[in-house]
Amino acid sequence: MSQSLEANPRGIPRAPFVSKVEEYAASEAEVESTLRKFQEMISKYKYMQGHLLQRKQSLESKIPDIKKTLEMVEFLITGQDSEEPLTSHYELNDTLYAHARLTPSKDGKSTVYLWLGANVMLEYTTAEAQTLLQQKLGSAKTSLTQVDEDLEFLREQITTMEVNTARVYNHDVKMRRLRKQAEGSKAGAPAIAGKA
Repeated sequence: MSQSLEANPRGIPRAPFVSKVEEYAASEAEVESTLRKFQEMISKYKYMQGHLLQRKQSLESKIPDIKKTLEMVEFLITGQDSEEPLTSHYELNDTLYAHARLTPSKDGKSTVYLWLGANVMLEYTTAEAQTLLQQKLGSAKTSLTQVDEDLEFLREQITTMEVNTARVYNHDVKMRRLRKQAEGSKAGAPAIAGKA
């Protein structure tokens, strides 16, 4: 495993494929060391996979919220030219909605307040809010695509390492069996020669 490992665009290293098992399993000590390294790599890949699954879940819950907020801001923008007040039902909490009556600003500079997280809310003009939310939505979708790509990449690497582990282990079992047979035939050979 001294070769330099490639990585995906986000820096996750590619698992090496063991093509010549004999190089990794020349002695029992090397087999144990190699199997330990392989298990360590599998554990690291699974840790990364768990982290990415959490991130994916977070992004999948944020994207609909960003979309709803963007739709509301766009609704406000379309109503800015109207002389009549806009009426809307908006969500205060998961199961709590309120009725609102919004009077458009005469100067065309209506403002909205957006939660940024960590109990921080900022005031934006509707145009600024629309731009910000479109950027956030695009960024979240890009991140979700990258997370999906990374999860697929990790699944491939885990499979490769599991195959490597099985190949080295099976080779070790085969070599032990051959050594036992060789020792058995050496021990049995003089006794057979003595009877003849």
